[in-house]
Amino acid sequence: MLQDNKYIFHVAGDANKIQIKQAVEDIYNVSVVKVNTIKARGKWRRIRHHIGKTPDWKKAIVTLKEGDKIEVAAT
Repeated sequence: MLQDNKYIFHVAGDANKIQIKQAVEDIYNVSVVKVNTIKARGKWRRIRHHIGKTPDWKKAIVTLKEGDKIEVAAT
């Protein structure tokens, strides 16, 4: 999604779009155009006889202004 100038962040479950936008702009010194959020449900997992669930989590897809970018470390 880097070609579209979009970045994905794992964010706190109670964070709203305005808070996410302000945080990204403050931390990375970029201009945010749009923020989309998705609540992902945890999956049920089974290990031997125990059944459990991974936690629910929230992700944000942040679109930056044309020309801005965030340096991402390659792994």
